[in-house]
Amino acid sequence: MQTSNVFTNIPSDLSQEVFETLLEADDIRIERIISYGHRSPKEGWYDQEENEWVIVLEGSATLEFIDKKVNLKKGDFINIKAHEKHKVIWTVENKKTVWLAIFYK
Repeated sequence: MQTSNVFTNIPSDLSQEVFETLLEADDIRIERIISYGHRSPKEGWYDQEENEWVIVLEGSATLEFIDKKVNLKKGDFINIKAHEKHKVIWTVENKKTVWLAIFYK
């Protein structure tokens, strides 16, 4: 059995947001996401087939939903139901925001 650490092997070039699948099985996918001042495109929404449980492990961010905005800081988590339209409208500038996202059916 091999162990890893979610805070290691972070690329030095964070000009693009990083999405890395850590585990994938039949009905679940776990991703590490690293943002560095990134946000979703201004136009459009995420509208996913899967539910998404996400936690901020480091940094902070703001999610926007059709009817509300949610601020997340280190340790905060949220469950986003399938087809619940959302987007990331802010992540902290000049600092990494490390997310752990669990997508499930």
